[in-house]
Amino acid sequence: MSDSTEYTQTLQLSAQGLPGRPLLALTILWHPDPARIGEQFVGDPGALEVNRYAPLFYRPGEAGLPLGHGTISRDPVRIVRDGEDVLLHLPATRMPVELNGRAATGEVRLGAADVAHGQVLTLGRAVVLCLHWMTCLPKHNPVPGLVGVGAAAISLRDQIRMVAPTDIPVLLLGETGTGKEIAARAIHALGQRAQTRLVAVNMAALNESLAAAELFGAARGAYTGAQERRGLFAEADGATLFLDEIGNAPASVQPMLLRVLEGGDYRPLGASQDRKTSARLIAATDQDLDAAAFNQALLRRLEGFAIQLPPLRARREDIGVLIGHLLQAHGAQPTLPVELVVEIACYDWPGNIRQLGHTLRRAALLVQHGGTPQLEQLVRLTPAPAGSAARLMPATDVAPPVMAAPIPAAAPEAPRRKPSALSDAEVLDAMAGNDWNIQAAARTLGISRPTMYKLLDGHREIRWAERIPPEEIERALAACDGDVGRCAASLRTPTESLRREIRRLALDRVAPL
Repeated sequence: MSDSTEYTQTLQLSAQGLPGRPLLALTILWHPDPARIGEQFVGDPGALEVNRYAPLFYRPGEAGLPLGHGTISRDPVRIVRDGEDVLLHLPATRMPVELNGRAATGEVRLGAADVAHGQVLTLGRAVVLCLHWMTCLPKHNPVPGLVGVGAAAISLRDQIRMVAPTDIPVLLLGETGTGKEIAARAIHALGQRAQTRLVAVNMAALNESLAAAELFGAARGAYTGAQERRGLFAEADGATLFLDEIGNAPASVQPMLLRVLEGGDYRPLGASQDRKTSARLIAATDQDLDAAAFNQALLRRLEGFAIQLPPLRARREDIGVLIGHLLQAHGAQPTLPVELVVEIACYDWPGNIRQLGHTLRRAALLVQHGGTPQLEQLVRLTPAPAGSAARLMPATDVAPPVMAAPIPAAAPEAPRRKPSALSDAEVLDAMAGNDWNIQAAARTLGISRPTMYKLLDGHREIRWAERIPPEEIERALAACDGDVGRCAASLRTPTESLRREIRRLALDRVAPL
């Protein structure tokens, strides 16, 4: 066996012991090398310097590597713990640095709650990191279908692995789209009944008048036209029964469910004798059953072991590995524009992982056909209603977004060219001829998008919007009647950059004083 694992971060931290406060963590959300996504630095430093060569980012049981990408400056981003706060000291270099999708310079102070929310740090428009807390050490504890590298994901998998081998009833709690059915299937797959089937039923879809017959079966003639039928408890005998949306169980069957949970006894409709089942029960709900008109004795039985699935906004550090997992599950490669990844990481996803998965399928389709997807095109971004998480961070209210311009039609690929062979005039003409869209201009020139970024960085006549004075942007936008495309042309700035800056200026106007 190799000795390299002796130097892994997990073992180093284990030797030091966990401190009494959360550990500071940096997780790679996006990297030009997709294999690096999900690697982490976790520790308790007084001060941490992040540059091309340090710190080392690890996976559990593996040796660490620095970020290493050429767009990242040797001058470090300095991260300092100051009591409960965290200070970011951003270097004065040509490397663009963004915090939560907005250009950042100088010193930024983050409160403990800000770090708990997850802060998205983009370096050199190529590598995206999440700054967050870890309340446990990184751990390899795989569970089918449940990916994630943060403390919430590790704890969820630990709980599933703990309860799966038992026959204790499990109640899965969590918002819609958090993966409750996936968790139920994982509990079944890791349990003693894995070789049997998982019988699943959506309680909200049961016809109230026939719910008892669906669950417990019926004797011939039990009701008009009734034939003898087996119920779901009979089908799940010796196996697992998953009762999804248990909060919507008809009131008439709740006492029957209580009885079968207490002793395994039930009586089919119209039958003269009880029957017995050894089905293992897993239930799930997105409702607060304590506050609902729900049988409280039944609730106490269902929550033999309760697992709370965290919302996606509470595990922002998992966004990168989730993007890769969900795209690969749909047969797509994780090749999204880094700007879109940043927007995805900064969004709060009220529909959680399910909504993220649907959005990624649309994004992958647009990329496949030569488009440059914007989050506004993929998700309806409207001002969030009270109590909703549907917002872009860090503002508490979001002004209506500037709608993205239509994606230019895909053009035939140009022959590949060397960047050194391109003049400033050719780059300018390509941008102007493609409505100042970076991807389309790169395709016209026969170069990659990252190469196009490098050419734009060094261009004498093209500016990034975040480097244009806000007053100049506002004047140009007014002169163009709010048309972002015309405004980008007049300012000679990429439309993607201009949209981000307009959105930032709108957020600044509505942010609390």
